[in-house]
Amino acid sequence: MKKIIITVVVIAASLGIITYILTNNKKDNEAKTAVVAEKNATVSVRTDVVKTEDVSLDFVSNGNFEPVQELKFSAEKSGKITKILAKEGDYVSVGQTLAIVRSDVVNVNAQNANAIYQNAVADYNRFENAFKTGGVTKQQLDQAKLQMVNAKSQLTQANINVGDTRIKAPISGFINKKHIEVGSIITGMPATQLFDIVNVSKLKLKVNVNESQVAGLRVGSATNVVASVYPDKTFSGKITFIAAKADETLNFPVEIEITNNANKDLKAGMYGTAAFASNQQKQSLKIVPRNAFVGSVSSNQIFVIENGTAKLKTVTAGRILGDKVEILNGLEDGEQVIVTGQINLQDGSKVEIIK
Repeated sequence: MKKIIITVVVIAASLGIITYILTNNKKDNEAKTAVVAEKNATVSVRTDVVKTEDVSLDFVSNGNFEPVQELKFSAEKSGKITKILAKEGDYVSVGQTLAIVRSDVVNVNAQNANAIYQNAVADYNRFENAFKTGGVTKQQLDQAKLQMVNAKSQLTQANINVGDTRIKAPISGFINKKHIEVGSIITGMPATQLFDIVNVSKLKLKVNVNESQVAGLRVGSATNVVASVYPDKTFSGKITFIAAKADETLNFPVEIEITNNANKDLKAGMYGTAAFASNQQKQSLKIVPRNAFVGSVSSNQIFVIENGTAKLKTVTAGRILGDKVEILNGLEDGEQVIVTGQINLQDGSKVEIIK
């Protein structure tokens, strides 16, 4: 009995010690959590100042050059390639022969069609003379004329087939890709690809502008264009297209046509920059950095600092001027706007400014 009592006392004492240790650990963890929470309650941010300054309304936009004219053309008739007269990189003119298809059978057919037509013409002339003397009837004369007309149609088609044995360039430009070799069998159905031709005598630069920028653009207006690989050369361009509707990014596609120089320095696919000049002089505008906005500029929300806390304000944004945005309403000069750290903020969060 005494052993049982001792065992119970030992167990109870052990449980008491364990409970005491766990309670103290919980208090220590709560104290540490409170310290961390207090420390994390302040969010580190960077700021900038709202200010009014003279701003140029000129702007630039980047894009890629594309050919004004590009053609991937295919075979219309079947045959075997016997000769290729152009290679990749060659400049070809419209109508220039690029390849020749085997033509012996086609030429024989054309010769036969020509002989049939000449016989039909001779028969018609004989029938016409005989009709004048009453030797043949009007019906016989009409039949001879019909045969002559049919023979003429067949000769015309035969000559077209002869012409089709010489594959000609439908546009002027550079051979960008050759899909055939001597001995290739081409077909019209399905059509065999022959050549890709790119005309770079003129190119178009496709760029995107925002709603405030597009308002000042007009089709036909001149603009200067610079290619990234030729920073010292300026090309004259002309706006040929302005989209009537914004794309999914709320920007408006604009196309600028550029006449290439004699050396054809500009290539399709190069990166270019268009400089758009504004008709207005510099204006005094209230501006903030673009990255002051929570999310995108279209959100119209900005955090400002008031008494060491972040206050979310709704503003009215105007024109986007590169990395700056015009503020029409909602902010005053001298206010501090938060430009980094907004993702961790809520309205009323305590902040610490990083210098």
